[in-house]
Amino acid sequence: MGREAKGVWGQLRDGEGPGKLLWEPPKLVFRGAVEGNFQGHALRDLRVDGDDLVLSDGTRFTLDAGQAAKWLHAIQNPPGRLDKLGVKPGQTVVVENLDDPEFVAELSTRVAPIEAYENIDLLFLGVEDLADFDQLEDLVGGLGPKGAIWVVAQKGKGAPLKDTEILAEVRAHGLVDTKVCAFSKTHTALRFVRRKGEAPVKAAPVEDDEGFDDED
Repeated sequence: MGREAKGVWGQLRDGEGPGKLLWEPPKLVFRGAVEGNFQGHALRDLRVDGDDLVLSDGTRFTLDAGQAAKWLHAIQNPPGRLDKLGVKPGQTVVVENLDDPEFVAELSTRVAPIEAYENIDLLFLGVEDLADFDQLEDLVGGLGPKGAIWVVAQKGKGAPLKDTEILAEVRAHGLVDTKVCAFSKTHTALRFVRRKGEAPVKAAPVEDDEGFDDED
């Protein structure tokens, strides 16, 4: 959800010169002969002056015509959790084994989660122990061609599952990890998609209204 611009002329306290400007929320980073890293208070009074993005301390970045206003808008309107997770209106979204009413309520402001067993765009799977991965094969089979699974797990030293355990379990089902996102103060989310060139596997039929059959 960031931005990047090359060939930007930067005028900083330590000098000026060409470089690359990056918006990596919550940081604005300039990399070149002169470098700078700005966040928090430094970004409060941003303004546009012609083709320049100007910071409160006088630092300037000259962008291509018409781009400064777009950068200003992006910085002043940082992406929310749903944006970072790639949730878009009209998607087929499933929430499985994730007891988080606050997230479900937030999610419902953009797209209502449903029970679905095929053509799933995004699936949020909560995991607390290795047994929660038993249903993964069926879940993967329900993904659409460009579908992704977000595995949501507790973070920190006291977490019941280590990142290495999560990666091993999911990769064993033909998925690759592409992104990590802070899900909440206590949980993190890892995004997985099918390996390139791997055809979707049809999900196993569901025989009742309870969800997927966990039996081997």
